[in-house]
Amino acid sequence: MVAKNKKQIELEQQVGELTQDLQRTRADFENFRKRSDEEKLRFQSLGREQAVLKLLPILDTIERAVAHLPEELQGNKWAEGVVSLSKNNEKLYADLGLERIAIVPGETEFNPDLHNAISADESEGEREVVAEELQAGYKLSGNVIRESLVKVTRI
Repeated sequence: MVAKNKKQIELEQQVGELTQDLQRTRADFENFRKRSDEEKLRFQSLGREQAVLKLLPILDTIERAVAHLPEELQGNKWAEGVVSLSKNNEKLYADLGLERIAIVPGETEFNPDLHNAISADESEGEREVVAEELQAGYKLSGNVIRESLVKVTRI
């Protein structure tokens, strides 16, 4: 009977150890799955950011074309197509989570996290504000992916 109890105790210890091993393995696997899911999302986000960054120069060019549309082309079907393309692109970018960094010249505080000052005038004042936006800046899903190129003045 003593031998049986010893054997039973050993088996119970083995069952306990194997149960702990199984629980650890399950926890390790769950942690691995979570890390894999997070990495997948991070890589998707990085890929989307890289793709959008490559498209921004095209967006800039279309915006400049629309902004400098000659008066004689007002009402021209081709010119209207370019304007329509610009509006369609805005919707597409919004769907991707892309938003333009808002600037109101003379009012928007200069923020080095959002703006890249490429020139500043020598005026005196207490606050630095954006005088002019030279190139639009953008955020993707709330993160700055390209700073706005700006001229800064003091008021």
